[in-house]
Amino acid sequence: MATIEARQPIVRTDFGLLRFEEVFKTHFKALHAYAYTLVREDMLAEEMVQQVFFKLWEKRDTLKIESSATAYLYRSVYHECLNYLKHQKVKAAYQQYAKAMPEATAGGAAQKIQLSELQQHLNKALSELPEQCRTIFQMSRYEELKYQEIADRLGLSVKTIENQMGKALRLLREKLKDFLPVLLLILLNL
Repeated sequence: MATIEARQPIVRTDFGLLRFEEVFKTHFKALHAYAYTLVREDMLAEEMVQQVFFKLWEKRDTLKIESSATAYLYRSVYHECLNYLKHQKVKAAYQQYAKAMPEATAGGAAQKIQLSELQQHLNKALSELPEQCRTIFQMSRYEELKYQEIADRLGLSVKTIENQMGKALRLLREKLKDFLPVLLLILLNL
C-alpha cells in the first residue's frame, strides 16, 4: 500500500507544481490574519484556514489552479468564512424561533396535533420519493450540503442533482398541498 507524503506535488498551477508543505508554510500565517479580519476570533480563523487546507489536501489529485495559487487560497478562505458566518446567522435565527416556539404553542394542543400530523405526512411523502431523489433531498436539506458537494459524494453531475431536487420539491408540494393552510396557520400564530 503506497503512503502519501506531505512533500508530494499536489497543486498544479500555471507556475508549476507546488508541494503541500510549501504552500502551507508559506501562506498559513497570512491566511490566518486575513480570516481573522472576517470572523474576529483567533481560534475560529485558524479553523477556517485549516479547513481550506484540508479541502486542498482532499482535492490534491484533481485540483488544477489556472491562476495564482495565493489568490485561490485567499478566495477559498473568504468563502469558507462567509459560509460559516451565514450558517451562524441561520443557527441564531433558529434558536430565536425555538425559544419562541414553546411560548406560542404552550396552550395550543390543537396546534401540536396539527404539527405532529404535518410531520407524519412529511415523513410519509419523503418515504414515497424515489430513492435517489430522497437521498439527494435529504443531503441538501438535512445535511445542508451544496449541490456540488452532493454531486461529488454521489458521483453525479450537478445538473442531475438540480433536476432531482426540482423533482423532489415538486412531488412534496403535490403530496403536502392539503397541509399548506395548516402550516401557514402555525407559522402565523408565532
